[in-house]
Amino acid sequence: MRIYAIGDIHGQLDMLKAAHARIEADKLRVGDSDAQIIHLGDYTDRGPDSKGVIQYLMDGIAAGKPWLAIRGNHDRMFTRFVSRGIAHDDNIKSGKSWLNPSLGGQTTLASYGVASEDGMFETAHLAAQKAVPSEHIDFIESLPLTLQFGDYVFVHAGVRPGVALENQDEEDLIWIREGWLDFHGKLPWMVVHGHTALDEPTHFGNRIDIDSGAGYGNPLTTLVIEGGHQEVVTETGRIPLMHIRPM
Repeated sequence: MRIYAIGDIHGQLDMLKAAHARIEADKLRVGDSDAQIIHLGDYTDRGPDSKGVIQYLMDGIAAGKPWLAIRGNHDRMFTRFVSRGIAHDDNIKSGKSWLNPSLGGQTTLASYGVASEDGMFETAHLAAQKAVPSEHIDFIESLPLTLQFGDYVFVHAGVRPGVALENQDEEDLIWIREGWLDFHGKLPWMVVHGHTALDEPTHFGNRIDIDSGAGYGNPLTTLVIEGGHQEVVTETGRIPLMHIRPM
């Protein structure tokens, strides 16, 4: 089995295309053009071209490329705002809205030509409904929350330890940190996730976090899984993944 995974994209279309170029070069080297590429969610917010990222993924999947995508928390905030005008999520303990600059909703709407301000929810909602193609909303809302291949589970944020995969709660799958990042026990699978940005992708023994902060202008990580091993795919080839031993 060979699978590639790409971490949180956050509107960085140029970085996403470069990540695909790195993967295609690696595929050519190993002679495996059909290997799946899994995108771990958060296609929107903070970066300059959320609209372009969504369209790029839609076009590639429609063209039959071996691409898969799962849904992240920022993607859900985007679709909820456009569809229903919901600007707040209970998981954001600070009470900040999706249009707060720190969350990045303003940049997502700007990529669709919609100007917005935090607090001006109704005006932005009405403009977004007109500007955002329904196909983009339908695409994101159709995405699964998890994918499983063999002993690997791919998810945006993580899982609730001790809960069967089919019984996991959506809020955990796209938001979880507490009770997950500090869990060092064994799991039924190796979990590959994003959501929590690190300085570099890291293997923690029972999980692999590949969110390297592209939403803040940092590199976008591409991971390759092959024969039970994991490496990072760079422009010059594969490099080892940082490992931290469980406590």
